[in-house]
Amino acid sequence: MFSLEDICLRPPLLNDGVKVFQLVKNCPPLDNNSNYCNLLQCGHFSATSVAAEYDNELIGFISGYRLPETPETLFIWQVAVSEKARGLGLASAMLQNIIARQTTPPIRYIETTITADNNASWALFKGLAKKLDINMTSSDWLNSEEHFNGLNKSESLVRLGPLKI
Repeated sequence: MFSLEDICLRPPLLNDGVKVFQLVKNCPPLDNNSNYCNLLQCGHFSATSVAAEYDNELIGFISGYRLPETPETLFIWQVAVSEKARGLGLASAMLQNIIARQTTPPIRYIETTITADNNASWALFKGLAKKLDINMTSSDWLNSEEHFNGLNKSESLVRLGPLKI
């Protein structure tokens, strides 16, 4: 068994795209994106994403990007943690790794969407808000019928911040 200290957190590389595709595929109920999408996440959004590696294996990944209209807001698209790395606090460490990077403009807010029944994601973001002593709000955003034609669950928009710089 390994610990959080044994894991290397780094910006993803373009070559991580295929590994991300496999990781997400092995982390239900996450939505599978195309391999091409994962390549774009690793290439275009490397500065706002993070890869977690242990013994040359990708065991965690967070994809994020800055909102074009409000670049001080980081939108977290997807959080994936391999089953073998769960319970270590890896997801929280990965989020904090992204936030700690020196960027211009600095990240002041974090947004994400979460379904009502995704207890792991709610716990992750509530825990991060508590740890960083910042506000967390949620509001209805994507409606199952209106936005997904009933094919996906409704999602709340969750906002954390402002981060203390």
